[in-house]
This record gives sequence, C-alpha cells and structure tokens, in this order.
Amino acid sequence: MGKTTRKSVKTTRTAEPPPEAVPTPELEVFGPDPLAERLRGLVGGFIEQLVAEELEQVLHAPRYGRPGDGAARAGYRHSVRTRELTTSVGTTRVRVQRARLFNEEGEPTVEWRSELLPRYARRAKAVDDGIVMAYLSGANSRRIRGALKPLLKDAPLSKSAVSRVVRHLKQSFDEWRGQRFDEKRIAYVFLDAISVMVRADRRVQRMPVLVALGVHETGEKELLGLMLMQSESSASWAAMVEDLAARGLGAPMMCVIDGNAGLRSAIARTWPQTKVQRCVVHKLRNLEAHCPKRALDDLRRDFHGITEAKSEKAARAAYAFFVRTWTPRSEGVVRSLEEAGSELLTHYSFPSSQWKSLRTTNCIERLQGEFRRRIKTQASLPSESSLLYLFYALYASGQIRMRRIDGWQDIAKAIVKHQPERLQQAA
Repeated sequence: MGKTTRKSVKTTRTAEPPPEAVPTPELEVFGPDPLAERLRGLVGGFIEQLVAEELEQVLHAPRYGRPGDGAARAGYRHSVRTRELTTSVGTTRVRVQRARLFNEEGEPTVEWRSELLPRYARRAKAVDDGIVMAYLSGANSRRIRGALKPLLKDAPLSKSAVSRVVRHLKQSFDEWRGQRFDEKRIAYVFLDAISVMVRADRRVQRMPVLVALGVHETGEKELLGLMLMQSESSASWAAMVEDLAARGLGAPMMCVIDGNAGLRSAIARTWPQTKVQRCVVHKLRNLEAHCPKRALDDLRRDFHGITEAKSEKAARAAYAFFVRTWTPRSEGVVRSLEEAGSELLTHYSFPSSQWKSLRTTNCIERLQGEFRRRIKTQASLPSESSLLYLFYALYASGQIRMRRIDGWQDIAKAIVKHQPERLQQAA
C-alpha cells in the first residue's frame, strides 16, 4: 500500500478585543470625597473664627469696636497673614489676624502669639498624633507618609517633618521621666507590672514594664514612672522605688502592690514608715492555684468575707474562720493566705469610702488594659524605646482617662490618722 500524506491545515486566530478596564477597589477607595472637600472649606473658616475670638479676648475689644465694661485696650490689630494648615481632611488656607500688644511703657510693640494656632504650626494636633501612633507601631517615615497620604491629600509631609514630630515625643518623654516630685503631695502609690513581647538584643522576648501610679491628696491620679526591665527581680523594683525617691517623692501613706517579694523589700528600705496593702485580686489568684476546682466557689466566698467585710473587726474574724475551715481542706491555700498576713487588711484602717479603690491595683490594670488593646494586633513591639513611648503617649495624650479614686473627699481624714505632720506642712 502506498503512503498517504496528511495535509496540515494552518488556521489563523483572530485577536480578541481587550476587555474593558474595570476600576479597582483601590481606586474607588482613594477617589475624590465630596464631603471631605466641603469639610475642608468649613474647617478653615471655623479656625479663623476661633482665633479671632481669642484675639478679641486678649485685646478686650472687638474688631472696629471699643473696649467694653470699662476694660482697657491691650493692643491693636494691624494686618492679616495667610497660612496653610494641614488637618485630617487635608490642607486648608487660613487667614490669621495679627496684632501688637502694649509693652510696659504703653507702646504697641509686642507681637501677639495665638495659643490656639501657634506661630510655626503647620499641622493640626490630630495629624501629629497619627504620625506618632504610626511610628510607635513600627512604621518608618516612608510608610507613614504613604499611610497618611489618602487623608492629607496633597499636604506636604516630608521625612524631616515626621522626624520632628517623633523627636518632640522623645523630648517630652525624657522631660516627664526626669520630672521632680518635691512639690507634689502624693498620698497613695500603686505599683504593678505588665508583661509584653518586645524586640530586644535582636530577638523577640517577653519583658515586664514596671508601672508606678500616684494618687494626689486631691484624689487625682498621675503616672509617676515607667521602667522596662529584664525581670521583676528585687534589683529591678529597687531601681524603680529608689528612682521615685531620688526625684523627690516623699513617703506615701500607703503603697498598693502585688505579691512580689522584691518590691515589698524595696518599699521597706526606701519608705519604712509607709503602710503596704496587698492586692486582693492577685492573692485570690494565688489561692485558686492551690485549690481543687470543685471547691473554688467556697474559696471565693470565704475569701471575699475577709476582703469585703463591713469593718476591720469583722474582717479579722473572717480571716480566722478561713484558716480554721481550710486547714483540713488544703494546707497550700492556708499557707498562701498567711504569706500575705495582715497586709490584706491594711485598707480597713483608712476611710471606708476608699476601701474599694485601695484594696486592689485595678487602677493600674486600667492603664494596662488600654495598652494591651493598642498592641494586640502586633506580635511584638519593634524596640524597647517604642514600647515606653507608646505607653507614655497614650497617657500624655489623654487617650487614657483616669478618674479620681472613690472617697477622695476623705483623704484628709486619712492624713489626720496616719500622717498628721503632712497637714502641718501644708498649713
């Protein structure tokens, strides 16, 4: 048979037209925002109005008007300056009235400076706060500018501008860390630690941040100190307490602490006359670790009978009952309770209106809770310094609000009983 040849048929494909371009979600997200454009114009006018009202109060006279109610004029307006201000809705132009104030000789030679809009301010505080928080989260200058670009639109945000904002935070932190306490009258001090993951010595490790929180004689709370340490050793807590004392913090009436033995000994050496209250929440956790699960409800009921009694006498009776009841059930529970001893009852010697605030370190737990909420999406913080800066920034910026302790009106009664010399010094 002869071979059959197969003809190859060459087919030509016609090119398909390209699909129509579909806008990406990113373009839709970063597209123009009519609402933001309208807000930008309104913000500028509102800022001008606020600054004008501020100047009117300083001069004691409205524009084109005379001073009222017998007040003396403090100066004169003389020109208007146009400035660009970056806000969270972008850059807006602001016309700021200038003025000269009278000097001691009555001549208008002192240039007025607005407190609402400082002379060299180019960004609103909210923008600087955003820069700081992005930096503390580990972003560098380039990433910060990229992250804030959609909000700031075409507003200038140079590498040097980011550096200046961060440098200002560092300076503020250093000033706060070195502040003196000689003129501050601290009645109570709460001391506790928070454990966080942080990159140190080129590896991620868990380290404690030692926290000191003070309560003024007026009831207001103030963050006194932060220290990042390798551990909660006796030397670490001694460094914290000794630093507070070296900066002029006198012996408070009472310190509220957890069960750290090193911290207890540091207080005894530095402020021997200061009373100590052991945090009842920390102690209950310790007791629960020694208790069988089936008996936890009984344990909590009997322990609360000690810490939430109506009087010190009733608390001591509940303490004795606890020891009698639990000795045959769990020697470990009894030993743990007796380890704290009467320092679980110290708060009973203070006004009853303050017992709830003074028997735990919960006020520091409030700070720690907010701090943990801010870092919960991060596996670790990028550096030791950024950890302290973030903790301080949350406090200094007012994002963590702390109310007065319960019964602050009765702090004077506690001073009369425990430290009457403080009242004599105040008088």
